[in-house]
Amino acid sequence: MLKYQGSTHFRQRVICSTLSGKAIRITNIRDEDEKPGLRDYEASFLRLVDKITNGSKIEINTTGTTITYIPGIIIGGKNIAHDCGNSRGIGYFVEALICLGPFSKTPLDITLNGITNNDIDLTIDTIRTTTLPIIRKFGLEEGLNIKILKRGAPPNGGGSVNFKCPIVPQLKAVQLIDEGKIRRIRGIAYATRISPQFSNRVLDKAKGILLEHTPDVYISSDHYKGGESGLSPGYGLTLVAETTSGCCLSAEIMSGEKNSESPEDLGERTAYALLEEIANGGCIDSHNQSLALLFMVLCPEDISKIRLGRITPYTIEFIRQLRDFFGVTFKIQPDSESKTVLFTCLGIGFKNLARTTF
Repeated sequence: MLKYQGSTHFRQRVICSTLSGKAIRITNIRDEDEKPGLRDYEASFLRLVDKITNGSKIEINTTGTTITYIPGIIIGGKNIAHDCGNSRGIGYFVEALICLGPFSKTPLDITLNGITNNDIDLTIDTIRTTTLPIIRKFGLEEGLNIKILKRGAPPNGGGSVNFKCPIVPQLKAVQLIDEGKIRRIRGIAYATRISPQFSNRVLDKAKGILLEHTPDVYISSDHYKGGESGLSPGYGLTLVAETTSGCCLSAEIMSGEKNSESPEDLGERTAYALLEEIANGGCIDSHNQSLALLFMVLCPEDISKIRLGRITPYTIEFIRQLRDFFGVTFKIQPDSESKTVLFTCLGIGFKNLARTTF
C-alpha cells in the first residue's frame, strides 16, 4: 500500500491507484484547516469512481482526514448519471474518466450534471477541441465523443454533458515531436443567460488581436437561452491553434457572475494567453501534458516520444506519481534551440484486463 499525506494531487493518486491496482492510504487531509477533511467535490469524485468500478473499497475516517482506497476492476457502463455539484467544473471529473474509460469492461456512456465552464477546471469546450484529439492519437478512434446538452456557469451550474468513451485492448505508442507551424485558429465565444452581445464583443476583440499574427482566424458565437442556459449568467472564450503537423494548443478564460471584467478585456486576455501557449512551444498544450504522459506510460512495450513546452508544476508532480505507481521514469532532454523538452519512455505494455476478449 502506497502512503501519502495531504490533499494535494488527490485526483492524480486515485486515478493512478485505479489503473495500477495498487492500494493507497492518504492521511492528514487538511487536518489543520478550519474545515478539515475531504471537500464535497473530492467525495463526489470518489462516488463517481465507485460507480464505474466493481469491487473498490473506500474507507474514510469520521473527520474525513484519512482515506484508504483499494481499487477494483473498471467496468464502465451505459446510462450512468452523476451529479458533480457546483464546487468544481464537470471537466474535473471528465479528465479522470478519459484516463479510466478506455480500460473498462464495457464502453462508458455517462451524463454529468453541474458546471460546464468555470475558471478553475478545463472547460468542456477545451476537452472537446484539444484533449480528445490527443487521445485519438493513442488509438481511441471511433466512439469517443463529448456533447454539451446544457451549459452551466458558476455559481449555480445547471449544465449537463454526455461523455462516451470506447474501450481498447491496448494503446498505440506515439511519436509527437514535430510541432509544425500555426495553420489556423478556431474558437468558441459563449454566453448563458445574458445578451448575445457579450459573446460578440469578446469575439471581436480577440479576433482583432489574433489577425495581426495569422490570417486564418474563425471564432463562432454560441449563445444559450431558456432551459439550455443553466441557472447562472456567464460568458467566456475558448481558443484553439491548430498546427500543420496536427497539434492543438488551447487557451480559455471564463467570466462568472462576480467578475467585473469587460468582454473586451476578457477577449484580449484569452488571445494573449493563446499567444503565450504558442510561444511556449511543444506538441501538447500545458493543460494536457499530464494526460499525454500517463498514456505514454500505459502504451505497449515500445518507445514513445513527446515534445512539450514549459512544464507545469502539476505535470512535475504527476511524473513523480507515475514513478511511484508504475515504476516508470522518463528520459528528459531539453532542446535549447526551440526551448522545448523531449520526453521519452518505454511503455509498460498495459492491457485492458477487465475485458478478456475483443
